[in-house]
Amino acid sequence: MMRPFLVLLAVLLPLAPGLAAGEATLRLLTWPGYADADLVRQFEQRHGVRVEVTLVGNDDVLRSKLARNNGEDYDLIAANTAEIEHYVQQKLLQPLQPARIKNTARQLWRFRDYPKIPGITHDGKVYAIPYTYSEMGLIYDRSQFREPPQSITSLWDPKLQGRVLAFNGSSHNFSLASQARGRDPFRIAADDFPQLGEQLIALRRNVLTFYSLPEEAASLFEEHRIALLWANYGRQQLKQLRDAGADVGYVIPREGALAWLDCWAISRGARDLALAEAWIDFSLEEPMSRALLERQGLSNTLQEPESLDLPGRMIWLRPVEDAERRARLWERILSGERTPLVEAQ
Repeated sequence: MMRPFLVLLAVLLPLAPGLAAGEATLRLLTWPGYADADLVRQFEQRHGVRVEVTLVGNDDVLRSKLARNNGEDYDLIAANTAEIEHYVQQKLLQPLQPARIKNTARQLWRFRDYPKIPGITHDGKVYAIPYTYSEMGLIYDRSQFREPPQSITSLWDPKLQGRVLAFNGSSHNFSLASQARGRDPFRIAADDFPQLGEQLIALRRNVLTFYSLPEEAASLFEEHRIALLWANYGRQQLKQLRDAGADVGYVIPREGALAWLDCWAISRGARDLALAEAWIDFSLEEPMSRALLERQGLSNTLQEPESLDLPGRMIWLRPVEDAERRARLWERILSGERTPLVEAQ
Protein backbone atom coordinates (compact mmCIF):
# COMPACT_ATOMS: atom_id res chain seq x y z
CA MET A 1 0.00 0.00 0.00
CA MET A 2 1.51 3.29 -1.06
CA ARG A 3 -0.31 5.67 1.24
CA PRO A 4 1.13 6.07 4.74
CA PHE A 5 -0.73 4.54 7.65
CA LEU A 6 -0.95 7.94 9.32
CA VAL A 7 -0.93 11.44 7.94
CA LEU A 8 -2.06 13.15 11.08
CA LEU A 9 -2.06 12.04 14.69
CA ALA A 10 -4.12 14.24 16.98
CA VAL A 11 -3.60 13.79 20.68
CA LEU A 12 -5.65 15.64 23.23
CA LEU A 13 -3.65 15.37 26.39
CA PRO A 14 -5.70 14.88 29.57
CA LEU A 15 -6.44 17.67 31.97
CA ALA A 16 -3.78 17.87 34.62
CA PRO A 17 -4.86 16.67 38.06
CA GLY A 18 -6.59 19.36 40.06
CA LEU A 19 -7.40 21.65 37.13
CA ALA A 20 -10.95 22.83 36.91
CA ALA A 21 -13.02 22.84 33.75
CA GLY A 22 -13.22 26.21 32.05
CA GLU A 23 -9.65 27.28 32.80
CA ALA A 24 -7.44 28.61 30.02
CA THR A 25 -6.39 26.25 27.24
CA LEU A 26 -3.22 26.43 25.16
CA ARG A 27 -3.65 24.85 21.72
CA LEU A 28 -0.41 23.50 20.22
CA LEU A 29 0.08 22.36 16.62
CA THR A 30 3.38 20.54 16.58
CA TRP A 31 5.49 17.48 15.75
CA PRO A 32 6.20 14.18 17.54
CA GLY A 33 8.68 14.61 20.38
CA TYR A 34 8.14 18.35 20.84
CA ALA A 35 5.49 18.16 23.56
CA ASP A 36 5.85 14.94 25.56
CA ALA A 37 3.00 14.19 27.94
CA ASP A 38 5.02 14.40 31.16
CA LEU A 39 6.49 17.77 30.22
CA VAL A 40 3.11 19.08 29.17
CA ARG A 41 1.74 18.08 32.57
CA GLN A 42 4.49 20.07 34.26
CA PHE A 43 3.49 23.15 32.28
CA GLU A 44 -0.21 22.62 33.03
CA GLN A 45 0.43 22.33 36.76
CA ARG A 46 2.75 25.32 36.88
CA HIS A 47 0.34 27.65 35.09
CA GLY A 48 -3.00 26.12 36.06
CA VAL A 49 -4.07 25.62 32.45
CA ARG A 50 -4.95 22.89 30.01
CA VAL A 51 -2.84 22.06 26.95
CA GLU A 52 -4.24 20.50 23.78
CA VAL A 53 -1.59 19.00 21.52
CA THR A 54 -2.25 18.20 17.87
CA LEU A 55 0.60 16.30 16.21
CA VAL A 56 1.19 16.46 12.47
CA GLY A 57 3.14 14.17 10.18
CA ASN A 58 4.05 16.49 7.29
CA ASP A 59 4.09 20.12 6.20
CA ASP A 60 1.07 19.70 3.92
CA VAL A 61 -1.12 18.77 6.88
CA LEU A 62 0.39 21.55 8.98
CA ARG A 63 -0.52 24.08 6.29
CA SER A 64 -4.03 22.75 5.98
CA LYS A 65 -4.67 22.77 9.72
CA LEU A 66 -3.30 26.26 10.31
CA ALA A 67 -4.99 27.82 7.28
CA ARG A 68 -8.39 26.52 8.31
CA ASN A 69 -10.31 29.36 9.96
CA ASN A 70 -7.37 31.70 9.29
CA GLY A 71 -5.30 30.47 12.20
CA GLU A 72 -8.09 30.71 14.76
CA ASP A 73 -7.90 27.02 15.74
CA TYR A 74 -4.40 27.10 17.30
CA ASP A 75 -2.36 29.35 19.55
CA LEU A 76 1.16 28.12 18.89
CA ILE A 77 2.79 26.11 16.11
CA ALA A 78 6.13 24.45 15.42
CA ALA A 79 7.33 24.79 11.84
CA ASN A 80 10.54 24.97 9.85
CA THR A 81 11.85 28.33 8.70
CA ALA A 82 10.66 27.90 5.10
CA GLU A 83 7.13 27.26 6.33
CA ILE A 84 7.35 30.18 8.76
CA GLU A 85 8.14 32.47 5.84
CA HIS A 86 5.06 31.19 4.00
CA TYR A 87 2.83 31.71 7.03
CA VAL A 88 4.12 35.24 7.51
CA GLN A 89 3.31 36.03 3.89
CA GLN A 90 -0.18 34.58 4.39
CA LYS A 91 -0.62 36.68 7.55
CA LEU A 92 -1.29 33.58 9.64
CA LEU A 93 1.23 34.51 12.35
CA GLN A 94 1.66 37.47 14.64
CA PRO A 95 5.01 39.01 15.60
CA LEU A 96 6.47 38.27 18.99
CA GLN A 97 8.90 40.03 21.28
CA PRO A 98 11.89 37.86 22.24
CA ALA A 99 12.60 40.16 25.21
CA ARG A 100 9.35 38.91 26.78
CA ILE A 101 10.66 35.34 26.60
CA LYS A 102 13.51 35.43 29.09
CA ASN A 103 15.02 32.04 28.28
CA THR A 104 15.90 33.17 24.77
CA ALA A 105 18.91 34.73 26.51
CA ARG A 106 20.14 31.16 27.15
CA GLN A 107 20.19 30.27 23.45
CA LEU A 108 23.36 30.16 21.39
CA TRP A 109 23.97 33.48 19.70
CA ARG A 110 23.43 32.16 16.17
CA PHE A 111 19.84 31.29 17.14
CA ARG A 112 19.25 34.77 18.60
CA ASP A 113 20.70 36.69 15.68
CA TYR A 114 17.22 36.81 14.15
CA PRO A 115 17.90 38.99 11.07
CA LYS A 116 20.46 36.43 9.89
CA ILE A 117 18.01 33.50 10.09
CA PRO A 118 16.14 33.44 6.77
CA GLY A 119 12.38 33.31 6.99
CA ILE A 120 11.65 34.35 10.56
CA THR A 121 11.73 38.16 10.33
CA HIS A 122 9.67 40.57 8.24
CA ASP A 123 9.66 44.37 8.24
CA GLY A 124 11.95 44.36 11.25
CA LYS A 125 9.67 42.13 13.32
CA VAL A 126 10.46 38.64 14.65
CA TYR A 127 7.88 35.91 14.00
CA ALA A 128 9.53 32.77 15.36
CA ILE A 129 11.92 31.45 18.01
CA PRO A 130 14.27 28.60 16.94
CA TYR A 131 13.83 25.37 18.88
CA THR A 132 15.54 22.36 17.26
CA TYR A 133 17.18 21.26 14.02
CA SER A 134 18.47 18.29 12.04
CA GLU A 135 19.54 17.19 8.60
CA MET A 136 17.60 14.55 6.62
CA GLY A 137 20.19 11.84 6.12
CA LEU A 138 20.01 8.23 4.96
CA ILE A 139 19.65 5.45 7.53
CA TYR A 140 20.79 2.03 6.34
CA ASP A 141 20.82 -1.51 7.67
CA ARG A 142 24.49 -2.39 8.09
CA SER A 143 23.84 -6.08 7.43
CA GLN A 144 22.49 -5.31 3.95
CA PHE A 145 25.27 -2.99 2.75
CA ARG A 146 28.92 -3.85 2.25
CA GLU A 147 29.65 -0.13 2.05
CA PRO A 148 27.45 2.75 3.23
CA PRO A 149 25.24 4.23 0.50
CA GLN A 150 26.81 7.33 -0.98
CA SER A 151 24.04 8.97 -2.99
CA ILE A 152 20.40 9.98 -2.82
CA THR A 153 19.94 7.90 -5.96
CA SER A 154 20.30 4.77 -3.80
CA LEU A 155 16.62 5.26 -2.97
CA TRP A 156 15.84 4.33 -6.58
CA ASP A 157 18.17 1.27 -6.67
CA PRO A 158 16.09 -1.60 -8.15
CA LYS A 159 18.11 -4.09 -6.10
CA LEU A 160 16.46 -2.58 -3.01
CA GLN A 161 12.90 -2.65 -4.37
CA GLY A 162 10.41 -3.12 -1.55
CA ARG A 163 13.08 -2.52 1.09
CA VAL A 164 13.15 1.28 0.93
CA LEU A 165 11.15 3.74 3.03
CA ALA A 166 10.66 7.37 1.99
CA PHE A 167 8.74 10.25 3.52
CA ASN A 168 5.25 11.36 2.55
CA GLY A 169 5.78 15.05 1.91
CA SER A 170 5.04 16.75 -1.39
CA SER A 171 7.53 19.60 -1.17
CA HIS A 172 10.39 17.55 0.24
CA ASN A 173 10.00 14.77 -2.33
CA PHE A 174 10.13 17.11 -5.31
CA SER A 175 13.18 18.74 -3.70
CA LEU A 176 14.74 15.30 -3.28
CA ALA A 177 14.10 14.35 -6.91
CA SER A 178 15.52 17.65 -8.15
CA GLN A 179 18.53 17.33 -5.88
CA ALA A 180 19.17 13.79 -7.17
CA ARG A 181 19.49 15.30 -10.66
CA GLY A 182 21.97 17.89 -9.47
CA ARG A 183 19.47 20.76 -9.69
CA ASP A 184 18.18 23.39 -7.29
CA PRO A 185 15.85 21.60 -4.88
CA PHE A 186 13.82 24.72 -4.15
CA ARG A 187 13.41 26.31 -7.59
CA ILE A 188 12.06 23.82 -10.11
CA ALA A 189 11.49 25.14 -13.62
CA ALA A 190 8.03 24.56 -15.08
CA ASP A 191 9.47 22.40 -17.86
CA ASP A 192 11.17 20.11 -15.33
CA PHE A 193 8.02 19.02 -13.50
CA PRO A 194 7.04 16.23 -15.94
CA GLN A 195 10.49 14.65 -15.67
CA LEU A 196 10.56 14.93 -11.89
CA GLY A 197 7.03 13.54 -11.71
CA GLU A 198 8.20 10.47 -13.63
CA GLN A 199 11.13 10.17 -11.26
CA LEU A 200 8.84 10.22 -8.22
CA ILE A 201 6.55 7.63 -9.81
CA ALA A 202 9.65 5.47 -10.17
CA LEU A 203 10.41 6.09 -6.49
CA ARG A 204 6.87 5.08 -5.57
CA ARG A 205 7.41 1.79 -7.38
CA ASN A 206 10.67 1.16 -5.56
CA VAL A 207 9.66 1.89 -1.97
CA LEU A 208 7.68 -0.28 0.39
CA THR A 209 5.63 2.79 1.32
CA PHE A 210 5.83 6.45 2.28
CA TYR A 211 5.67 7.10 6.02
CA SER A 212 4.56 10.17 7.93
CA LEU A 213 5.58 9.68 11.57
CA PRO A 214 8.90 8.41 12.96
CA GLU A 215 7.22 5.68 15.02
CA GLU A 216 5.54 4.38 11.88
CA ALA A 217 8.87 4.25 10.05
CA ALA A 218 10.55 2.42 12.94
CA SER A 219 7.82 -0.21 13.00
CA LEU A 220 7.98 -0.73 9.24
CA PHE A 221 11.78 -0.88 9.33
CA GLU A 222 11.70 -3.77 11.78
CA GLU A 223 8.73 -5.66 10.32
CA HIS A 224 9.82 -5.59 6.68
CA ARG A 225 13.62 -5.81 6.95
CA ILE A 226 14.06 -2.40 5.39
CA ALA A 227 17.49 -1.73 3.91
CA LEU A 228 17.36 2.03 3.36
CA LEU A 229 15.35 4.84 4.95
CA TRP A 230 15.24 8.49 3.99
CA ALA A 231 15.11 10.09 7.43
CA ASN A 232 12.90 13.17 7.29
CA TYR A 233 13.21 13.46 11.08
CA GLY A 234 16.97 12.96 10.90
CA ARG A 235 18.80 11.87 14.03
CA GLN A 236 15.51 11.52 15.88
CA GLN A 237 14.83 8.42 13.76
CA LEU A 238 18.40 7.19 14.08
CA LYS A 239 18.15 7.22 17.88
CA GLN A 240 14.74 5.56 17.78
CA LEU A 241 15.99 2.67 15.66
CA ARG A 242 19.18 2.19 17.65
CA ASP A 243 17.26 2.25 20.92
CA ALA A 244 15.13 -0.56 19.48
CA GLY A 245 18.27 -2.60 18.83
CA ALA A 246 18.64 -2.05 15.08
CA ASP A 247 22.19 -2.19 13.71
CA VAL A 248 21.96 0.87 11.50
CA GLY A 249 24.30 3.48 10.11
CA TYR A 250 23.65 7.07 9.11
CA VAL A 251 25.15 9.05 6.24
CA ILE A 252 24.82 12.40 4.56
CA PRO A 253 24.75 11.69 0.81
CA ARG A 254 27.29 13.27 -1.49
CA GLU A 255 24.62 15.59 -2.91
CA GLY A 256 24.15 17.00 0.59
CA ALA A 257 21.22 16.60 2.97
CA LEU A 258 18.18 18.82 3.21
CA ALA A 259 18.04 20.27 6.72
CA TRP A 260 15.39 21.97 8.82
CA LEU A 261 15.38 24.46 11.68
CA ASP A 262 12.08 24.16 13.53
CA CYS A 263 10.77 27.15 15.45
CA TRP A 264 7.87 28.11 17.70
CA ALA A 265 5.54 30.74 16.26
CA ILE A 266 2.32 32.32 17.53
CA SER A 267 -0.80 32.06 15.40
CA ARG A 268 -2.73 35.18 14.46
CA GLY A 269 -5.68 33.57 16.24
CA ALA A 270 -3.91 33.01 19.56
CA ARG A 271 -6.30 33.58 22.46
CA ASP A 272 -3.68 34.27 25.12
CA LEU A 273 -0.40 35.75 23.93
CA ALA A 274 1.21 35.59 27.38
CA LEU A 275 0.40 31.88 27.70
CA ALA A 276 1.90 31.14 24.28
CA GLU A 277 5.03 33.05 25.28
CA ALA A 278 5.14 31.07 28.52
CA TRP A 279 5.21 27.80 26.58
CA ILE A 280 8.08 28.98 24.39
CA ASP A 281 9.94 30.04 27.53
CA PHE A 282 9.23 26.67 29.14
CA SER A 283 10.49 24.83 26.06
CA LEU A 284 13.85 26.59 26.44
CA GLU A 285 14.32 25.42 30.02
CA GLU A 286 16.73 22.60 30.81
CA PRO A 287 14.20 19.71 31.06
CA MET A 288 12.67 20.17 27.61
CA SER A 289 15.94 21.02 25.92
CA ARG A 290 17.58 17.99 27.51
CA ALA A 291 14.63 15.81 26.45
CA LEU A 292 15.19 16.79 22.82
CA LEU A 293 18.68 15.34 23.03
CA GLU A 294 18.17 12.37 25.33
CA ARG A 295 14.76 11.21 24.12
CA GLN A 296 14.72 12.33 20.50
CA GLY A 297 18.38 12.52 19.51
CA LEU A 298 17.81 16.07 18.27
CA SER A 299 19.96 19.13 18.81
CA ASN A 300 18.62 21.99 20.92
CA THR A 301 19.40 25.68 20.60
CA LEU A 302 21.04 26.06 24.02
CA GLN A 303 24.12 23.88 23.62
CA GLU A 304 26.51 22.95 20.86
CA PRO A 305 25.92 19.35 19.76
CA GLU A 306 28.45 16.87 21.10
CA SER A 307 29.54 15.83 17.63
CA LEU A 308 29.02 16.97 14.08
CA ASP A 309 31.47 14.48 12.67
CA LEU A 310 29.50 13.35 9.62
CA PRO A 311 31.09 14.51 6.37
CA GLY A 312 28.82 16.26 3.92
CA ARG A 313 26.90 19.49 3.73
CA MET A 314 23.53 20.53 5.04
CA ILE A 315 21.15 22.37 2.71
CA TRP A 316 18.80 24.48 4.81
CA LEU A 317 15.19 24.44 3.65
CA ARG A 318 13.98 27.46 1.72
CA PRO A 319 10.57 28.37 0.29
CA VAL A 320 9.83 26.55 -2.95
CA GLU A 321 8.63 27.92 -6.26
CA ASP A 322 5.07 26.55 -6.09
CA ALA A 323 4.09 24.48 -3.05
CA GLU A 324 0.49 24.09 -4.23
CA ARG A 325 1.60 22.60 -7.55
CA ARG A 326 3.92 20.19 -5.78
CA ALA A 327 1.10 19.12 -3.47
CA ARG A 328 -1.35 18.54 -6.34
CA LEU A 329 1.11 16.45 -8.31
CA TRP A 330 2.22 14.51 -5.26
CA GLU A 331 -1.34 13.48 -4.45
CA ARG A 332 -1.71 12.13 -7.98
CA ILE A 333 1.56 10.25 -7.70
CA LEU A 334 0.52 8.72 -4.40
CA SER A 335 -2.85 7.72 -5.85
CA GLY A 336 -1.12 5.46 -8.36
CA GLU A 337 -1.12 7.49 -11.57
CA ARG A 338 1.25 6.33 -14.28
CA THR A 339 3.49 8.30 -16.58
CA PRO A 340 3.17 10.63 -18.34
CA LEU A 341 1.84 12.85 -15.57
CA VAL A 342 -0.06 15.42 -17.61
CA GLU A 343 -1.25 18.61 -15.91
CA ALA A 344 -4.47 20.35 -16.87
CA GLN A 345 -3.88 23.60 -18.71
